[in-house]
Amino acid sequence: MDPLRHDDPSRAGGYRLLGRLGAGGMGVVYLGRTEAGELVAVKTVRAEYAGDEEFRARFRREAEIARRLDNPWTVRVLGADTEGERPWLATAFVAGPSLAEAVGRCGPLAEHGVRVLGRILADALAALHDSGLVHRDVKPGNVLLGHDGPRLIDFGVARPTDVGATPLTADGVVVGTPGHLPPEQAEGGVPGPAGDIFSLGCLLVCAATGRPPFGTGPAEALLYRTVHDEPDLDGVPPGLLPVLRDCLVKDPDGRPGARELIRRLADDPRSPHRPVEGDASTWLPEDMVRLIAARAARSLDLPPVEPTRADVPPAGPTPRGPGRRGLLAVAAGGAAVLALGGGAAALNLLRGGGGRGARDRPALGVLADLSGPDRVVGREQERGVRLAVAHHNARADAPFEFTVRTGDEGGAAGAAGAAAELAGDGNVVAVLGPTTDGAAMAALPVCEDAGLPLVMISSGRTTLLSDALEGGSSRVLLRAGPSDLVLAWPIGGHLAEGAGIERPGLLQDRSLGVSAAETISATGLVARWNHGHTPYPRVVPPGLRENEGFGPVVADMLDAGIDSFVFAGPPENAAAVARELAAAGFDGPRFAPQAVLHPTFVEQAGDAAEGWRLVASFIDPAATPGAEEFVAAYREEFDAEPGYWAAEAYDAAGFVLRGIGSAAADRDEPPARPRLADALREVTHRGVTGEYAFDPEAGDLASRDTLLYEVRDGRFVLLGPA
Repeated sequence: MDPLRHDDPSRAGGYRLLGRLGAGGMGVVYLGRTEAGELVAVKTVRAEYAGDEEFRARFRREAEIARRLDNPWTVRVLGADTEGERPWLATAFVAGPSLAEAVGRCGPLAEHGVRVLGRILADALAALHDSGLVHRDVKPGNVLLGHDGPRLIDFGVARPTDVGATPLTADGVVVGTPGHLPPEQAEGGVPGPAGDIFSLGCLLVCAATGRPPFGTGPAEALLYRTVHDEPDLDGVPPGLLPVLRDCLVKDPDGRPGARELIRRLADDPRSPHRPVEGDASTWLPEDMVRLIAARAARSLDLPPVEPTRADVPPAGPTPRGPGRRGLLAVAAGGAAVLALGGGAAALNLLRGGGGRGARDRPALGVLADLSGPDRVVGREQERGVRLAVAHHNARADAPFEFTVRTGDEGGAAGAAGAAAELAGDGNVVAVLGPTTDGAAMAALPVCEDAGLPLVMISSGRTTLLSDALEGGSSRVLLRAGPSDLVLAWPIGGHLAEGAGIERPGLLQDRSLGVSAAETISATGLVARWNHGHTPYPRVVPPGLRENEGFGPVVADMLDAGIDSFVFAGPPENAAAVARELAAAGFDGPRFAPQAVLHPTFVEQAGDAAEGWRLVASFIDPAATPGAEEFVAAYREEFDAEPGYWAAEAYDAAGFVLRGIGSAAADRDEPPARPRLADALREVTHRGVTGEYAFDPEAGDLASRDTLLYEVRDGRFVLLGPA
């Protein structure tokens, strides 16, 4: 349980709220207590969704569904208000971990445990289906393990199965969790009871093996495997293989019903059916029972609550005038928050003059590749942050002067050490960077341990960091750029607009790792599902350029009749591919992701690069309306044109400085790191490149435009939004 935040209510209905159990994009789940002392889980709807009639209707239906169920393996509804200003639903509190957490920490269940779990959940689904409903999101995270058995939770996406009912989610929309939903649901079809059985089969495979039957990775890849691939059942006990195979068949008509599944999961299906006993100690492994018991003990030892009022702001010093409010007084509207017109005073500060000693000031840390293969990007990011800090320090109402500390990741290998040096500097209140995803993976645990906010600018695009971002499990991490999947999506759309395109060639170079896989996966899915294309995909191993070259694979793709081409790999390999295509006379549409938008590509490809189109998340400052003052200030200080990522780093630093001002309010020093980490999730900042606002739970950027570039006359030309 996390503590309540200053803007959380103290009560919901007749329940006193004690803390946060979890949160998502639509609402927050609190731990509450009745007047009699009973613990409850109180699910509330965020204010911005409470006014949405469709969402309110869905929440109303969830309460109605939960009330209709009379089954020991679903949570009991204690109260609800679906019509108030902030709707809420209270259920009995299950003092135990989710099945996902329990298996992740304690390992898979034995065959007997899987059978008991399956029979209990099938019994809950039978009650749901008998009520004319389907769950649509059966997964390990929606099963809580109590000392008296598991409970199936979260009926927010359940829908009626009767023909006359009006669904709140349109057909053709995928609802559920990729990797656990059935193939008919993955393709946007109408869900039914058989779909819940498929999802339960996936859940039981996870319980038996510790891994999902269709693997992990991007959502689109999981959906594709679910529809086209057979499940991975390695490690499933032989006695369970027949019944789990039947649960996971592609044809819904071939799956058992919930009551048949109860019979088949009995230890001896020939014996008369007996009620399932939920006592965890009889069917769960000992370490899992201990985990459940520890959770139950903690729930009995909750501290007493002190009275609070929801409308009282957090305590702080008495305001002493606008000068101390710092960045709260930033001009509204679309202008950049940090004054760009700092002139000579700003530049003097940038060079280290003015104010108290630089070593005594609070600092923004820059973790970047300053000496390794991505030093061109790292240098631009450092310059962008320094310029933002200088403009901040030049403000007459700035509450604090800042300095900049740098850490050279020198490639991913040095990132952890550089992050540790920044974290060990007590003056560093936040870190911007690092440059690459590999460095981000190394730096994140260091920042987590130090409670140090980490705002990623060019890194964090792949799903390597999805576990840290999903569900808000990292409270220090903010990702200020779109994912590779988002960047790949427009490529498929542009291919669809091309006249006569039917067979795009998709080449994934494993030298680029996960990023290349996600780009090709998303592009192929858009082309295949959204536009009816028949892609021709190929994958090449790392180091191909140094060995036999790309000639044979390009020739094979051309022989297959491709009429367009997408390459995902490093820029030097993209140049080699471009030369092969040009030599063969291929002049169809050619696309690549932003990893290829690098001087190396045009330098090594020469004329063969002409006409290639690339999708990226960074602007060209010199070609972006509204960035003129930033470009002028950059030129004046660095005697050069701003490169890619400089403006994004400038804005990210401005966003952090605005958050510091907001969190510090009228205090005499910047906020502590954990307080700043929370405050940054509530800040909105309008900068040179657009708006910075983050999902307060996941820590991901709420929105960001993607941009389309084309190689013309040996240079990258910004065409506009992708």
